[in-house]
Amino acid sequence: MEASIQQVARIAGTTSRTLRHYDAIGLLPPTRIGHQGYRFYDRDALVRLQQILLLRELGLGLETIREVLDAADDPVPALRRHLSWLDAEAARLERLRTTVERTITTLEEGGDLMAEEMLDGFDHTRYKDEVVERWGKDAYATSDAWWRGMSEAERADWKTASTTLAADWTAAAQERVDPASERAQALAARHVAWLGSIPGTPGYGTAPVKEYVLGLGEMYVADPRFAKNYGGEQGAAFVRDALARYAELHL
Repeated sequence: MEASIQQVARIAGTTSRTLRHYDAIGLLPPTRIGHQGYRFYDRDALVRLQQILLLRELGLGLETIREVLDAADDPVPALRRHLSWLDAEAARLERLRTTVERTITTLEEGGDLMAEEMLDGFDHTRYKDEVVERWGKDAYATSDAWWRGMSEAERADWKTASTTLAADWTAAAQERVDPASERAQALAARHVAWLGSIPGTPGYGTAPVKEYVLGLGEMYVADPRFAKNYGGEQGAAFVRDALARYAELHL
């Protein structure tokens, strides 16, 4: 299978100029250059283009995308991670769609609107009770103020990073990666850095405290609301075990 640059641009919804730019920066060279300089792309090149477009959707820059793709010999594990992220994003969007659809129906029928139903899918405070119980009101108030102080773009970026991390955990769990492996420990390091970026959490600004990380790992498994972020109880157990090993070694 081989397609010209014009065919690829049309199918991918991009432009020939963009594809030539990808070639110029070493991100997506054509498979071959034919008569009069026409570029052609084979199946492997199209798979790489699909990965580029997916990573662009995640908000990664072109240089970062090139480094990620060049470091991976086998595209399948990366595609599985992308698929997990897409599944999680699809579920989130479906929940929001249901919320908006319910509001429209209620308004059309003249019914009473319930705040809980109108805001389902938008609520970042759904874990408030757990936070207050475990780390106190000040911790929740600090993190809540941080969240509300963000711009819409900043919130979107943070949500994307969180969803991507959860998808990477889920993909690794599905592939039965060893919690002590280099890949799992790299995920654990990302997770710990992510936790440490949230104001109000124990160890914010430096590194999350060991007990905090261990406790969260156990909560991921014990609470189905958390476990579903990692594909269920089995995935959550994988996250817990990887975090526990990381905490023992580094915190």
